[in-house]
Amino acid sequence: MQHNGDLQPAEELFKALASAQRIAILRELGRGPRCVHELAEALEVPQPRVSQHLRILRGARLVAATRRAQEVVYSLQDTHVAHIIEDAVHHSIERKEQ
Repeated sequence: MQHNGDLQPAEELFKALASAQRIAILRELGRGPRCVHELAEALEVPQPRVSQHLRILRGARLVAATRRAQEVVYSLQDTHVAHIIEDAVHHSIERKEQ
């Protein structure tokens, strides 16, 4: 039997994913690394808002940041994140179509 403490990391993961904009950011990063301005442009969201969401995603260890000259490039921490997001999106689309 699993203890609730064992599930705490999964709970934190789902809290970090509890935003349509964060999900959209993760989907975009699933296509490849991006800078904040690229994410803001692709998602049509102001840069400060994207930065706020990236802080949350970094805190949840879903996104990694690497400095490239004057810019910071964001990428997914690992491929599991992309799979979780895509599975959730496909699941919600299927549920809607039923």
